[in-house]
Amino acid sequence: MTAVLLEALAPLVPDPSHELVQVVRGRRSGLAMTIAVHSTALGPAAGGCRIAHYPEPAAALTDALRLAAAMTEKNALAGLDHGGAKAVVALPTMTRPTGAERTALLHDLGDAIESLGGRYIAGPDVGSSPVDMSVIGERTPYVCCRPVEDGGSGDSSFHTARGTLAALGAVADEVYGSPELAGRTFGVIGLGAVGAHVARLLTRAGARPVVTDINPAARSLAEEVGATWVDPDSALTTEVDVLVPAALGGLLTARTVPLLRCAAVAGPANNQLDEPATARLLAARGILWAPDVVVSAGGVIHATGVELRGESEEQLTERLSGIAATLREVFHTARTRGTTPADAATDLARQRVRQGDSHPAHADVLPPAPPAAGPRMPGRPTSRPTTQES
Repeated sequence: MTAVLLEALAPLVPDPSHELVQVVRGRRSGLAMTIAVHSTALGPAAGGCRIAHYPEPAAALTDALRLAAAMTEKNALAGLDHGGAKAVVALPTMTRPTGAERTALLHDLGDAIESLGGRYIAGPDVGSSPVDMSVIGERTPYVCCRPVEDGGSGDSSFHTARGTLAALGAVADEVYGSPELAGRTFGVIGLGAVGAHVARLLTRAGARPVVTDINPAARSLAEEVGATWVDPDSALTTEVDVLVPAALGGLLTARTVPLLRCAAVAGPANNQLDEPATARLLAARGILWAPDVVVSAGGVIHATGVELRGESEEQLTERLSGIAATLREVFHTARTRGTTPADAATDLARQRVRQGDSHPAHADVLPPAPPAAGPRMPGRPTSRPTTQES
């Protein structure tokens, strides 16, 4: 990154170590789009496309940088040969474009992704969907999670939920000495695509979900799965065994941590901690926190496995089950070193990234995806890209 940009970012990001930050204005949509590539040490960077309203341009840039760095950790801890990246499209209002306006936005984003020549492989995130990935795919092959009928792996939310359930087993084992979920209470906050699947899977496992969502219509899901509904304002103070954040990030703060009445927090919501110091507040209260970069990895594991590695369902199931093993390693490291799971996970991810960086051939040759499953896996770039702005 350039010295000027580094200086500008310093107040926003403590460690702006990203390989590439590209900010463009779409020629069709006129919208500002940021693509942040944090690392390609392990292979081409993978991460979602977030389409959302931001109060100011700096907020969108900060979000892209933060989310891209988290994707590097997520992919490394999941054992994937991918770095981390994120695309953020900043909307001027809360209204999301539809029809021709949305197509223009997605084509602009596709052009920006294509300009990176395979350094970044995109997928859905907040504000985007598998159908959107097909539209982006009209401009670039570097996209995952298109609908199955378009040759993609489809909606990844169910597989994110499957990985979350594996993680909850590891959490229960750490706290209660058994991975059994039956009979335990889990407070699921957010009943969107992933949270709804988590609630259903918990019910099937014999657990007792306590659920909430800011959308009152989601209450019908609670009735469907036999879960207990609580008001969103009471979600943090409801007594449960494990709290499961499944909505947007930033839930855990110096203000909310003292309110918690649970033994552990583990959920698929990204960036649950408002700042690193909050992990120490949780530890001081004796609340186990499972790093979200581990818990939420099921979607990217499944999508890249299907579309880029051509893995079988058995292989994918084994990888998803591996989320529990990774968490156990993180918890063991935190216990033996007297640190937090957050620090232990970061150290483990950085170790793998360093190993990949010192062995550049590691990601040079990867098996091509089947012809119907999308583009071939692009190779690792031969040199570090520089910051681009336009």
